[in-house]
Amino acid sequence: MQLPQQLTEYISACFTGLWVQSHEHDDALTEIAQMCRDQEWRMVVWDINKGLTIHRQDDANVDTGTNDPLAAIRSLDALGSTDGASLLVLVNFHRFLSSPEIIQALAAQITKGKQHRTFILVLSPIVSVPVELEKLFVVLEHDLPLRQQLHEIARGIATEDGELPTEAQLDMLLDAAAGLTRYEAESAFSLSLVRHGRLVPDAVWDLKCQTLKKSGLMQLYRGTEDFSSLGGLASLKAFTKRALLQPSRNNPLKRPRGVLLLSPPGCGKSQFCKCLGRETGRPVLILDVGTLMGSLVGQTEERTRQALQIADAMAPCVVMIDEVEKAFAGVGNSGQTDSGVSSRMFGSFLSWLNDHDSDVFVVCTANDVAKLPPEFSRAERFDATFFLDFPGHEQKQAIWQLYLDLFEIDRDQKLPNDESWTGAEVRACCRLAALLDVPLIQAAQNVVPVAATAAEAVERLRTWASGRCLDADRGGIYTRQTEKPTSRRKVTRSPQNN
Repeated sequence: MQLPQQLTEYISACFTGLWVQSHEHDDALTEIAQMCRDQEWRMVVWDINKGLTIHRQDDANVDTGTNDPLAAIRSLDALGSTDGASLLVLVNFHRFLSSPEIIQALAAQITKGKQHRTFILVLSPIVSVPVELEKLFVVLEHDLPLRQQLHEIARGIATEDGELPTEAQLDMLLDAAAGLTRYEAESAFSLSLVRHGRLVPDAVWDLKCQTLKKSGLMQLYRGTEDFSSLGGLASLKAFTKRALLQPSRNNPLKRPRGVLLLSPPGCGKSQFCKCLGRETGRPVLILDVGTLMGSLVGQTEERTRQALQIADAMAPCVVMIDEVEKAFAGVGNSGQTDSGVSSRMFGSFLSWLNDHDSDVFVVCTANDVAKLPPEFSRAERFDATFFLDFPGHEQKQAIWQLYLDLFEIDRDQKLPNDESWTGAEVRACCRLAALLDVPLIQAAQNVVPVAATAAEAVERLRTWASGRCLDADRGGIYTRQTEKPTSRRKVTRSPQNN
């Protein structure tokens, strides 16, 4: 539901305190003014620069010039009437809500507004309602432009022949522009025309990158590696690619949610996520949960909400949360360790995983599932949970060939004993051989596999994953491969035979 429709309902129901979160005040004011004209309501706008401005039905605005915020609130007394509603719009008024006089005046006006049909609407980019006013305000959101609106903006910018892309490229352009404000979309399209002479997604993504840089909460990865640079994981590749490239993803009910990847370190979880973005034409956002933690009261929760809003705004995209168990390991004891901050952050993240309808595909990786809360991996959080075991012989041969070519190493030389090696260890061996200019056999002497350094942890993870996760390579339910029992010497009762 668009903002004017929502406001009409709440005003008709006599909600006298309204807070609208918006980053586009001019567009929001235009929509509100049109609503007031349609309903024949009076409208007065106040901001610190222009003071009070009376919007008349004939579009002739009258500036009164007062820039006193307290006087602006009290001016609503003169607008009260029984034959229609009167709306006072306070622009960026959150800056003045630290004053007790302002808070008291707002509370008084909102309370008696039901009798006089006077309404106060705060228009602000953030929601910062004082505790004294929490029960008096209802919070609404000014939605970002829809695809059709972005299309209209693009057509208004690209007026010459050849500047507007074809239908297939137009879809990619609108995907890239999703989450931008109207002002940002106009700026991105204009920048594209200056750089390329036509509208292309790259210029739009450059502008979106600025959002991430300003927030400092996420990193953007747009590499060139695709699935051809990643050996093995055939089932995982097929599952995610089919889910993300299905034609019905525009239906929110049919959009994929994400996958949870479990494996010992070095089996390609992070690299898979980066390759997935390139394979499906989506940017990859890397979220470090540690950056969300703040030292001030409420800062962690606010950063979490901001990060999730950025992810929604960047859609369609892939969000990678690496080693998620380290972020949420202490949720159960959060009340004793950090006053419940981790628990509240975890709750916000779980709610978003369940309820978000944006085209965001979440990939979470974990090395120790025992540290994750059980509710994290339940159904509907993720589309599937995959286990990435050590690569088999065929997969390992493919990995060897990839890294031999990457580091320009002779293919004809003998490969070392790579039993229980991960893909990361194969890469490390190739890199050391190229770095030290030695044969692979000699370079392998400097590689200690994780199967040796963390043997107990690997076995625990395999045991847990057996029967509970999908096999990332072969497909179906993962089943732990048991080792063949070693032959034992037969012992008889006769000492002479032993």
